[in-house]
Amino acid sequence: MAAPTARLAARRLFLPWRPRLLRAPGPGNRCLHVGTGRLRVSKAATEVVLNVPETRVSPLENGLQVASEDSGLSTCTVGLWIDAGSRYENEKNNGTAHFLEHMAFKGTKKRSQLDLELEIENMGAHLNAYTSREQTVYYAKAFSKDLPRAVEILADIIQNSTLGEAEIERERGVILREMQEVETNLQEVVFDYLHATAYQKTALGRTILGPTENIKSINRNDLVEYITTHYKGPRIVLAAAGGVCHDELLDLAKCHFGNLPSAPEGGLPPLPPCSFTGSEIRIRDDKMPLAHLAIAVEAAGWADPDTIPLMVANTLIGNWDRSFGGGVQNLSSKLAQIACHGNLCHSFQSFNTCYTDTGLWGLYMVCEPSTIQDMVHFVQREWIRLCTSVTENEVARAKNLLKTNMLLQLDGSTPICEDIGRQMLCYKRRIPIPELEARIEAIDAQTIREVCTKYIYDKQPAVAAVGPIEQLPEYNKICSGMYWRRE
Repeated sequence: MAAPTARLAARRLFLPWRPRLLRAPGPGNRCLHVGTGRLRVSKAATEVVLNVPETRVSPLENGLQVASEDSGLSTCTVGLWIDAGSRYENEKNNGTAHFLEHMAFKGTKKRSQLDLELEIENMGAHLNAYTSREQTVYYAKAFSKDLPRAVEILADIIQNSTLGEAEIERERGVILREMQEVETNLQEVVFDYLHATAYQKTALGRTILGPTENIKSINRNDLVEYITTHYKGPRIVLAAAGGVCHDELLDLAKCHFGNLPSAPEGGLPPLPPCSFTGSEIRIRDDKMPLAHLAIAVEAAGWADPDTIPLMVANTLIGNWDRSFGGGVQNLSSKLAQIACHGNLCHSFQSFNTCYTDTGLWGLYMVCEPSTIQDMVHFVQREWIRLCTSVTENEVARAKNLLKTNMLLQLDGSTPICEDIGRQMLCYKRRIPIPELEARIEAIDAQTIREVCTKYIYDKQPAVAAVGPIEQLPEYNKICSGMYWRRE
Protein backbone atom coordinates (compact mmCIF):
# COMPACT_ATOMS: atom_id res chain seq x y z
CA MET A 1 0.00 0.00 0.00
CA ALA A 2 2.99 2.29 0.28
CA ALA A 3 3.46 4.92 -2.39
CA PRO A 4 7.17 5.32 -3.12
CA THR A 5 6.54 7.92 -5.80
CA ALA A 6 5.11 10.19 -3.15
CA ARG A 7 8.67 10.72 -1.97
CA LEU A 8 9.07 12.80 -5.11
CA ALA A 9 6.22 14.91 -3.93
CA ALA A 10 8.13 16.13 -0.96
CA ARG A 11 10.94 17.49 -2.93
CA ARG A 12 10.49 19.19 -6.23
CA LEU A 13 8.28 22.03 -7.37
CA PHE A 14 5.40 21.78 -4.96
CA LEU A 15 2.83 24.38 -4.94
CA PRO A 16 1.33 24.49 -1.46
CA TRP A 17 -1.99 23.43 -2.89
CA ARG A 18 -0.79 20.20 -4.52
CA PRO A 19 1.61 17.66 -3.05
CA ARG A 20 2.23 15.71 -6.20
CA LEU A 21 5.03 16.48 -8.59
CA LEU A 22 4.28 19.41 -10.89
CA ARG A 23 5.57 18.07 -14.16
CA ALA A 24 6.77 20.11 -17.04
CA PRO A 25 4.03 21.86 -19.01
CA GLY A 26 3.84 20.01 -22.31
CA PRO A 27 3.19 21.56 -25.68
CA GLY A 28 -0.54 21.28 -25.13
CA ASN A 29 -0.27 23.53 -22.09
CA ARG A 30 1.91 26.11 -23.76
CA CYS A 31 -0.77 26.97 -26.30
CA LEU A 32 -3.04 28.05 -23.45
CA HIS A 33 -0.99 31.20 -23.08
CA VAL A 34 -0.97 32.40 -26.65
CA GLY A 35 -3.56 34.65 -28.31
CA THR A 36 -7.21 33.93 -27.57
CA GLY A 37 -6.25 30.76 -25.69
CA ARG A 38 -5.24 32.87 -22.70
CA LEU A 39 -8.67 34.53 -22.66
CA ARG A 40 -10.42 31.16 -22.66
CA VAL A 41 -8.27 29.95 -19.77
CA SER A 42 -8.81 33.15 -17.78
CA LYS A 43 -12.58 32.91 -18.25
CA ALA A 44 -12.60 29.23 -17.29
CA ALA A 45 -10.38 29.92 -14.29
CA THR A 46 -12.72 32.68 -13.13
CA GLU A 47 -15.71 30.33 -13.35
CA VAL A 48 -13.83 27.67 -11.38
CA VAL A 49 -12.97 30.16 -8.63
CA LEU A 50 -16.57 31.36 -8.39
CA ASN A 51 -17.83 27.79 -8.02
CA VAL A 52 -15.32 26.52 -5.45
CA PRO A 53 -17.20 25.32 -2.35
CA GLU A 54 -16.27 26.66 1.06
CA THR A 55 -13.65 24.79 3.08
CA ARG A 56 -15.10 24.30 6.55
CA VAL A 57 -12.76 23.75 9.51
CA SER A 58 -13.62 22.58 13.03
CA PRO A 59 -11.27 21.64 15.88
CA LEU A 60 -11.79 18.82 18.37
CA GLU A 61 -11.05 19.33 22.07
CA ASN A 62 -7.81 17.32 21.73
CA GLY A 63 -6.50 19.69 19.03
CA LEU A 64 -7.24 17.53 15.96
CA GLN A 65 -8.53 19.64 13.06
CA VAL A 66 -11.42 18.54 10.85
CA ALA A 67 -11.48 20.22 7.42
CA SER A 68 -13.66 19.46 4.41
CA GLU A 69 -14.98 20.74 1.11
CA ASP A 70 -18.38 19.47 -0.09
CA SER A 71 -18.69 19.46 -3.87
CA GLY A 72 -21.68 17.15 -3.99
CA LEU A 73 -19.96 14.30 -5.82
CA SER A 74 -20.98 10.66 -5.48
CA THR A 75 -17.45 9.81 -4.33
CA CYS A 76 -15.18 11.28 -1.70
CA THR A 77 -11.61 11.19 -0.45
CA VAL A 78 -10.91 11.29 3.27
CA GLY A 79 -7.56 11.05 4.97
CA LEU A 80 -5.32 11.79 7.92
CA TRP A 81 -2.49 14.28 7.44
CA ILE A 82 -0.03 13.89 10.30
CA ASP A 83 2.74 16.37 11.08
CA ALA A 84 5.30 13.61 11.55
CA GLY A 85 7.81 12.42 8.96
CA SER A 86 11.45 11.46 8.76
CA ARG A 87 12.54 14.91 9.98
CA TYR A 88 11.41 13.96 13.49
CA GLU A 89 13.74 10.95 13.54
CA ASN A 90 17.33 10.66 14.72
CA GLU A 91 20.23 8.67 13.29
CA LYS A 92 19.27 5.61 15.30
CA ASN A 93 15.59 5.40 14.30
CA ASN A 94 15.77 7.00 10.83
CA GLY A 95 13.31 5.08 8.65
CA THR A 96 10.75 4.47 11.40
CA ALA A 97 8.04 6.76 10.01
CA HIS A 98 8.19 5.06 6.61
CA PHE A 99 8.33 1.60 8.21
CA LEU A 100 5.24 2.47 10.25
CA GLU A 101 3.40 3.52 7.09
CA HIS A 102 4.12 0.06 5.65
CA MET A 103 2.69 -1.57 8.78
CA ALA A 104 -0.56 0.40 8.75
CA PHE A 105 -2.43 -2.04 6.52
CA LYS A 106 -1.10 -5.29 8.01
CA GLY A 107 -3.90 -5.87 10.48
CA THR A 108 -5.53 -4.33 13.55
CA LYS A 109 -7.03 -5.71 16.74
CA LYS A 110 -10.40 -6.15 15.00
CA ARG A 111 -9.32 -6.75 11.38
CA SER A 112 -6.73 -9.09 9.96
CA GLN A 113 -4.85 -7.96 6.88
CA LEU A 114 -7.12 -10.15 4.74
CA ASP A 115 -10.24 -8.78 6.41
CA LEU A 116 -9.08 -5.23 5.79
CA GLU A 117 -8.27 -5.90 2.14
CA LEU A 118 -11.59 -7.66 1.52
CA GLU A 119 -13.58 -4.89 3.23
CA ILE A 120 -11.91 -2.20 1.15
CA GLU A 121 -12.36 -4.21 -2.06
CA ASN A 122 -16.02 -4.95 -1.36
CA MET A 123 -16.63 -1.23 -0.80
CA GLY A 124 -15.05 -0.47 -4.16
CA ALA A 125 -12.67 1.80 -2.29
CA HIS A 126 -8.94 2.52 -2.42
CA LEU A 127 -6.67 2.82 0.61
CA ASN A 128 -3.19 4.31 0.42
CA ALA A 129 -0.45 6.06 2.36
CA TYR A 130 2.84 7.89 1.88
CA THR A 131 5.63 9.38 3.94
CA SER A 132 7.59 12.56 3.30
CA ARG A 133 10.28 14.33 5.28
CA GLU A 134 7.76 16.27 7.34
CA GLN A 135 4.43 14.44 6.99
CA THR A 136 2.80 11.02 7.01
CA VAL A 137 -0.51 10.56 5.19
CA TYR A 138 -3.16 7.82 5.23
CA TYR A 139 -6.18 8.27 2.97
CA ALA A 140 -9.10 6.45 1.38
CA LYS A 141 -11.19 7.11 -1.71
CA ALA A 142 -14.71 5.69 -1.55
CA PHE A 143 -18.35 6.26 -2.39
CA SER A 144 -19.79 9.14 -0.41
CA LYS A 145 -22.28 6.81 1.26
CA ASP A 146 -19.34 4.84 2.66
CA LEU A 147 -17.69 7.85 4.36
CA PRO A 148 -18.49 6.53 7.89
CA ARG A 149 -16.82 3.18 7.15
CA ALA A 150 -13.81 4.87 5.56
CA VAL A 151 -13.27 7.12 8.59
CA GLU A 152 -13.67 4.17 10.97
CA ILE A 153 -11.09 2.15 9.01
CA LEU A 154 -8.60 5.04 9.07
CA ALA A 155 -9.13 5.42 12.80
CA ASP A 156 -8.64 1.69 13.30
CA ILE A 157 -5.36 1.45 11.40
CA ILE A 158 -3.65 4.37 13.15
CA GLN A 159 -4.88 3.54 16.66
CA ASN A 160 -5.19 -0.24 16.75
CA SER A 161 -2.58 -1.71 14.40
CA THR A 162 -1.24 -4.92 15.92
CA LEU A 163 2.29 -4.42 14.58
CA GLY A 164 2.84 -8.17 14.71
CA GLU A 165 6.37 -9.54 14.72
CA ALA A 166 5.76 -11.74 11.66
CA GLU A 167 4.38 -8.78 9.70
CA ILE A 168 7.31 -6.60 10.77
CA GLU A 169 9.78 -9.15 9.46
CA ARG A 170 7.89 -9.48 6.19
CA GLU A 171 7.76 -5.72 5.65
CA ARG A 172 11.43 -5.45 6.55
CA GLY A 173 12.17 -7.44 3.41
CA VAL A 174 9.71 -5.39 1.36
CA ILE A 175 11.37 -2.13 2.40
CA LEU A 176 14.85 -3.45 1.66
CA ARG A 177 13.68 -4.36 -1.85
CA GLU A 178 12.09 -0.94 -2.20
CA MET A 179 15.44 0.61 -1.31
CA GLN A 180 17.07 -1.35 -4.12
CA GLU A 181 14.43 -0.08 -6.55
CA VAL A 182 15.01 3.50 -5.44
CA GLU A 183 18.72 3.12 -6.21
CA THR A 184 17.80 2.54 -9.86
CA ASN A 185 15.85 5.81 -9.99
CA LEU A 186 18.63 8.31 -10.54
CA GLN A 187 16.41 11.30 -9.95
CA GLU A 188 15.57 9.91 -6.50
CA VAL A 189 19.24 9.23 -5.86
CA VAL A 190 20.35 12.73 -6.85
CA PHE A 191 17.73 14.42 -4.69
CA ASP A 192 18.69 12.31 -1.68
CA TYR A 193 22.32 13.29 -2.24
CA LEU A 194 21.26 16.92 -2.62
CA HIS A 195 19.54 16.85 0.77
CA ALA A 196 22.49 15.05 2.31
CA THR A 197 24.95 17.74 1.28
CA ALA A 198 22.60 20.73 1.73
CA TYR A 199 21.50 19.74 5.24
CA GLN A 200 24.59 17.98 6.55
CA LYS A 201 24.30 16.25 9.94
CA THR A 202 20.68 17.35 10.35
CA ALA A 203 17.37 15.51 10.06
CA LEU A 204 16.55 16.86 6.57
CA GLY A 205 19.84 15.45 5.32
CA ARG A 206 18.74 11.89 6.05
CA THR A 207 16.66 9.81 3.66
CA ILE A 208 13.01 8.97 4.18
CA LEU A 209 13.59 5.21 3.93
CA GLY A 210 16.57 5.28 6.29
CA PRO A 211 19.85 3.37 6.03
CA THR A 212 19.92 -0.39 5.49
CA GLU A 213 21.29 -1.09 8.98
CA ASN A 214 18.33 0.73 10.56
CA ILE A 215 15.77 -1.16 8.48
CA LYS A 216 17.35 -4.41 9.64
CA SER A 217 17.19 -3.38 13.31
CA ILE A 218 13.91 -1.43 13.70
CA ASN A 219 11.60 -3.33 16.05
CA ARG A 220 8.09 -3.13 17.41
CA ASN A 221 9.13 -0.92 20.33
CA ASP A 222 10.56 1.66 17.90
CA LEU A 223 7.26 1.77 16.00
CA VAL A 224 5.15 2.05 19.14
CA GLU A 225 7.39 4.81 20.52
CA TYR A 226 7.07 6.81 17.32
CA ILE A 227 3.27 6.55 17.44
CA THR A 228 3.01 7.51 21.12
CA THR A 229 5.42 10.41 20.67
CA HIS A 230 4.04 11.98 17.50
CA TYR A 231 0.50 10.82 16.76
CA LYS A 232 -1.14 13.49 18.91
CA GLY A 233 -4.33 15.44 18.26
CA PRO A 234 -2.70 18.84 17.54
CA ARG A 235 -0.51 17.23 14.88
CA ILE A 236 -3.33 15.61 12.91
CA VAL A 237 -5.79 16.90 10.31
CA LEU A 238 -8.77 14.83 9.19
CA ALA A 239 -9.41 16.18 5.69
CA ALA A 240 -12.11 15.25 3.20
CA ALA A 241 -13.35 16.38 -0.20
CA GLY A 242 -16.03 15.33 -2.67
CA GLY A 243 -19.49 14.34 -1.51
CA VAL A 244 -18.89 15.13 2.17
CA CYS A 245 -21.18 16.63 4.80
CA HIS A 246 -18.93 18.53 7.21
CA ASP A 247 -21.23 18.09 10.20
CA GLU A 248 -21.32 14.33 9.61
CA LEU A 249 -17.53 14.26 9.28
CA LEU A 250 -17.18 16.23 12.52
CA ASP A 251 -19.42 13.76 14.36
CA LEU A 252 -17.39 10.85 12.97
CA ALA A 253 -14.18 12.54 14.08
CA LYS A 254 -15.48 13.03 17.61
CA CYS A 255 -16.54 9.38 17.73
CA HIS A 256 -13.36 7.82 16.32
CA PHE A 257 -10.60 10.34 17.13
CA GLY A 258 -11.92 12.09 20.22
CA ASN A 259 -9.84 9.87 22.48
CA LEU A 260 -6.55 10.57 20.73
CA PRO A 261 -4.17 12.19 23.19
CA SER A 262 -3.68 15.94 23.09
CA ALA A 263 -0.36 17.67 23.65
CA PRO A 264 1.43 16.54 26.85
CA GLU A 265 2.19 18.99 29.65
CA GLY A 266 5.70 19.61 28.35
CA GLY A 267 4.38 20.28 24.85
CA LEU A 268 4.97 18.41 21.63
CA PRO A 269 8.55 17.58 20.55
CA PRO A 270 9.96 20.65 18.79
CA LEU A 271 10.80 20.68 15.10
CA PRO A 272 14.46 19.65 14.80
CA PRO A 273 16.46 22.60 13.46
CA CYS A 274 18.15 22.17 10.07
CA SER A 275 20.82 24.47 8.68
CA PHE A 276 21.81 24.79 5.01
CA THR A 277 25.41 24.27 3.92
CA GLY A 278 26.74 25.31 0.52
CA SER A 279 28.62 22.18 -0.57
CA GLU A 280 28.67 19.34 -3.08
CA ILE A 281 28.55 15.59 -3.56
CA ARG A 282 30.04 14.04 -6.70
CA ILE A 283 29.65 10.37 -7.58
CA ARG A 284 31.61 9.83 -10.78
CA ASP A 285 30.76 6.79 -12.88
CA ASP A 286 32.00 6.98 -16.46
CA LYS A 287 30.16 3.77 -17.36
CA MET A 288 26.86 5.61 -17.16
CA PRO A 289 25.66 7.13 -20.46
CA LEU A 290 24.28 10.38 -19.01
CA ALA A 291 25.08 12.72 -16.13
CA HIS A 292 22.35 13.50 -13.60
CA LEU A 293 22.85 16.58 -11.46
CA ALA A 294 21.01 19.07 -9.31
CA ILE A 295 22.05 22.51 -8.12
CA ALA A 296 20.09 24.44 -5.51
CA VAL A 297 20.20 27.39 -3.13
CA GLU A 298 18.46 27.63 0.21
CA ALA A 299 14.92 28.92 -0.23
CA ALA A 300 12.02 29.90 2.02
CA GLY A 301 9.69 27.80 4.16
CA TRP A 302 6.00 27.25 3.41
CA ALA A 303 4.65 30.26 5.29
CA ASP A 304 7.40 32.73 4.33
CA PRO A 305 6.16 35.70 2.23
CA ASP A 306 8.97 35.03 -0.26
CA THR A 307 7.60 31.60 -1.17
CA ILE A 308 5.12 32.86 -3.79
CA PRO A 309 7.71 35.02 -5.63
CA LEU A 310 10.07 32.04 -5.62
CA MET A 311 7.33 29.91 -7.17
CA VAL A 312 6.87 32.48 -9.93
CA ALA A 313 10.66 32.55 -10.46
CA ASN A 314 10.65 28.77 -10.57
CA THR A 315 7.96 28.85 -13.26
CA LEU A 316 10.01 31.41 -15.18
CA ILE A 317 12.94 28.99 -15.42
CA GLY A 318 10.52 26.25 -16.43
CA ASN A 319 10.99 22.67 -17.55
CA TRP A 320 12.00 21.07 -20.81
CA ASP A 321 12.42 17.62 -22.30
CA ARG A 322 13.49 16.49 -25.75
CA SER A 323 10.23 14.58 -26.05
CA PHE A 324 8.15 17.78 -25.96
CA GLY A 325 8.40 18.28 -29.70
CA GLY A 326 7.65 21.57 -31.42
CA GLY A 327 10.15 24.25 -32.28
CA VAL A 328 12.20 26.73 -30.29
CA GLN A 329 9.71 29.43 -31.26
CA ASN A 330 7.04 27.74 -29.11
CA LEU A 331 9.09 27.77 -25.90
CA SER A 332 8.35 30.53 -23.40
CA SER A 333 11.25 29.66 -21.06
CA LYS A 334 14.49 31.29 -22.19
CA LEU A 335 16.50 28.44 -20.67
CA ALA A 336 14.38 25.95 -22.62
CA GLN A 337 15.10 27.89 -25.81
CA ILE A 338 18.84 27.81 -25.11
CA ALA A 339 18.84 24.12 -24.15
CA CYS A 340 16.80 23.15 -27.19
CA HIS A 341 18.74 25.26 -29.69
CA GLY A 342 22.15 24.24 -28.33
CA ASN A 343 21.25 20.61 -27.67
CA LEU A 344 22.66 21.12 -24.15
CA CYS A 345 20.70 18.49 -22.24
CA HIS A 346 18.16 15.70 -22.52
CA SER A 347 15.88 17.38 -19.98
CA PHE A 348 15.80 19.84 -17.12
CA GLN A 349 13.30 20.56 -14.39
CA SER A 350 13.20 23.52 -12.06
CA PHE A 351 12.03 22.81 -8.52
CA ASN A 352 11.02 24.64 -5.38
CA THR A 353 10.91 22.26 -2.43
CA CYS A 354 9.44 23.79 0.71
CA TYR A 355 9.69 22.68 4.32
CA THR A 356 8.48 24.41 7.47
CA ASP A 357 11.46 26.70 7.94
CA THR A 358 13.66 26.20 4.87
CA GLY A 359 13.60 24.97 1.31
CA LEU A 360 15.59 24.12 -1.80
CA TRP A 361 15.17 26.16 -4.99
CA GLY A 362 17.06 24.92 -7.99
CA LEU A 363 17.27 22.83 -11.12
CA TYR A 364 17.67 19.14 -11.94
CA MET A 365 19.18 18.24 -15.31
CA VAL A 366 20.20 15.23 -17.38
CA CYS A 367 23.10 15.90 -19.77
CA GLU A 368 25.56 14.32 -22.13
CA PRO A 369 29.06 14.34 -20.57
CA SER A 370 30.31 16.87 -23.12
CA THR A 371 27.54 19.44 -22.49
CA ILE A 372 27.58 19.60 -18.68
CA GLN A 373 29.81 22.65 -18.44
CA ASP A 374 27.79 24.68 -20.95
CA MET A 375 24.47 23.69 -19.40
CA VAL A 376 25.57 24.71 -15.90
CA HIS A 377 26.86 28.01 -17.31
CA PHE A 378 23.54 28.87 -18.98
CA VAL A 379 21.53 27.78 -15.93
CA GLN A 380 23.49 30.15 -13.73
CA ARG A 381 23.29 32.90 -16.33
CA GLU A 382 19.49 32.60 -16.28
CA TRP A 383 19.48 32.69 -12.48
CA ILE A 384 21.50 35.90 -12.49
CA ARG A 385 19.16 37.35 -15.13
CA LEU A 386 16.28 36.77 -12.71
CA CYS A 387 18.19 38.90 -10.20
CA THR A 388 19.07 41.68 -12.61
CA SER A 389 16.98 42.03 -15.74
CA VAL A 390 13.85 39.87 -15.85
CA THR A 391 11.05 41.66 -17.74
CA GLU A 392 7.43 42.38 -16.88
CA ASN A 393 6.20 40.36 -19.86
CA GLU A 394 8.09 37.27 -18.68
CA VAL A 395 6.72 37.64 -15.15
CA ALA A 396 3.16 38.09 -16.44
CA ARG A 397 3.46 34.92 -18.53
CA ALA A 398 4.86 32.95 -15.56
CA LYS A 399 2.07 34.19 -13.27
CA ASN A 400 -0.58 33.06 -15.75
CA LEU A 401 1.05 29.65 -16.07
CA LEU A 402 1.34 29.27 -12.30
CA LYS A 403 -2.31 30.17 -11.72
CA THR A 404 -3.46 27.86 -14.51
CA ASN A 405 -1.45 24.95 -13.12
CA MET A 406 -2.89 25.65 -9.69
CA LEU A 407 -6.42 25.22 -10.98
CA LEU A 408 -5.72 22.33 -13.35
CA GLN A 409 -4.23 20.30 -10.54
CA LEU A 410 -7.31 20.63 -8.33
CA ASP A 411 -9.16 18.10 -10.45
CA GLY A 412 -11.06 15.51 -8.43
CA SER A 413 -11.65 14.82 -4.76
CA THR A 414 -8.23 13.27 -4.07
CA PRO A 415 -6.03 16.24 -5.09
CA ILE A 416 -8.44 18.63 -3.35
CA CYS A 417 -8.32 16.54 -0.18
CA GLU A 418 -4.51 16.48 -0.36
CA ASP A 419 -4.56 20.24 -0.84
CA ILE A 420 -6.70 20.72 2.25
CA GLY A 421 -4.64 18.39 4.43
CA ARG A 422 -1.28 19.85 3.44
CA GLN A 423 -2.37 23.46 3.72
CA MET A 424 -3.89 22.86 7.15
CA LEU A 425 -0.55 21.51 8.37
CA CYS A 426 1.58 24.11 6.58
CA TYR A 427 -0.55 27.23 7.09
CA LYS A 428 -3.03 26.20 9.79
CA ARG A 429 -5.80 27.13 7.33
CA ARG A 430 -6.93 26.52 3.75
CA ILE A 431 -5.96 29.54 1.69
CA PRO A 432 -8.84 30.46 -0.66
CA ILE A 433 -8.00 30.35 -4.37
CA PRO A 434 -8.86 34.03 -4.89
CA GLU A 435 -6.37 34.94 -2.15
CA LEU A 436 -3.65 32.81 -3.74
CA GLU A 437 -4.38 34.34 -7.13
CA ALA A 438 -4.25 37.84 -5.66
CA ARG A 439 -0.90 37.11 -4.00
CA ILE A 440 0.48 35.79 -7.29
CA GLU A 441 -0.94 38.70 -9.27
CA ALA A 442 0.65 41.24 -6.90
CA ILE A 443 4.14 40.10 -7.92
CA ASP A 444 5.97 42.18 -10.52
CA ALA A 445 9.41 42.08 -12.11
CA GLN A 446 10.90 44.24 -9.36
CA THR A 447 9.68 41.77 -6.73
CA ILE A 448 11.24 38.87 -8.63
CA ARG A 449 14.55 40.71 -8.95
CA GLU A 450 14.62 41.57 -5.25
CA VAL A 451 13.63 38.12 -3.98
CA CYS A 452 15.96 36.27 -6.36
CA THR A 453 18.82 38.55 -5.37
CA LYS A 454 18.11 37.72 -1.75
CA TYR A 455 18.24 33.94 -2.27
CA ILE A 456 20.43 33.42 -5.35
CA TYR A 457 22.89 36.24 -5.91
CA ASP A 458 26.39 35.49 -4.57
CA LYS A 459 25.11 32.51 -2.54
CA GLN A 460 26.94 29.20 -2.22
CA PRO A 461 24.76 26.45 -3.72
CA ALA A 462 24.37 22.78 -2.90
CA VAL A 463 25.36 20.51 -5.78
CA ALA A 464 24.75 16.78 -6.26
CA ALA A 465 25.98 14.97 -9.37
CA VAL A 466 26.04 11.32 -10.47
CA GLY A 467 27.49 9.75 -13.62
CA PRO A 468 30.14 10.77 -16.16
CA ILE A 469 30.75 14.18 -14.58
CA GLU A 470 34.38 14.86 -15.41
CA GLN A 471 33.37 18.07 -17.21
CA LEU A 472 31.36 19.42 -14.27
CA PRO A 473 33.12 22.63 -13.20
CA GLU A 474 34.91 22.69 -9.85
CA TYR A 475 32.80 23.87 -6.93
CA ASN A 476 34.62 27.21 -6.62
CA LYS A 477 33.98 27.81 -10.31
CA ILE A 478 30.28 27.08 -9.81
CA CYS A 479 30.23 29.53 -6.88
CA SER A 480 31.80 32.20 -9.08
CA GLY A 481 28.87 31.83 -11.46
CA MET A 482 26.45 32.92 -8.74
CA TYR A 483 27.14 36.62 -9.33
CA TRP A 484 27.47 38.95 -12.28
CA ARG A 485 30.88 40.20 -13.27
CA ARG A 486 30.55 43.60 -14.92
CA GLU A 487 33.34 43.76 -17.48
